[in-house]
Amino acid sequence: MSTDTGTDTGPVLVLGSASPARLSTLRTAGLAPVVVVSGVDESQADGLPPAELAQALAELKCAAVARRDEVPAGALVLGCDSVLDLDGEALGKPGTPEEATRRWQRMRGRSGVLRTGHCLMDTATGEVATACVATTVHFADVTDAEIEAYVATGEPLQVAGAFTVDGLGGGFVTGVEGDFHNVVGVSLPTLRELVRRLGHAWPALWAPR
Repeated sequence: MSTDTGTDTGPVLVLGSASPARLSTLRTAGLAPVVVVSGVDESQADGLPPAELAQALAELKCAAVARRDEVPAGALVLGCDSVLDLDGEALGKPGTPEEATRRWQRMRGRSGVLRTGHCLMDTATGEVATACVATTVHFADVTDAEIEAYVATGEPLQVAGAFTVDGLGGGFVTGVEGDFHNVVGVSLPTLRELVRRLGHAWPALWAPR
């Protein structure tokens, strides 16, 4: 399918991620993805520079999900991964309150680059389209008490860079340069370009209303 009329029914979009923020972003954009969690061991890409790490993990997740039996025939499978690039170091999910606190002590009053790798596979043809998107994020000079309170909520423990821009952490982000949605975890304009690159129409992926 290559028409841009939006009148045809497009392929099923499969999101290879457990991220509720990515799912919400795609749904808000009119898509209705099927979620199939990849289960990829993210440590296998350790040691790569931030952009390469994000892209490598996105591709690994996409490939892992595309092989799953529950993926509908002819689906488009999307793998994504995000890391915060701070001083050239890739910061993923902190995992523990202690690490989240240390991250925020480094980040406050500074800027980092949120890098999200995207990998989209058309399972009907085996074709793959990829892109890594960078968005600069400026952080407020938060106090120790604010860091302690934020870490205590648990929110920063399981998100890349130990912050959200669409949740409790939004008050600690003073500005974003680039695609806001990329910071949430998936760049919608980039995804549209990948869909088109594989020969499909973006409007055809919109769910019926």
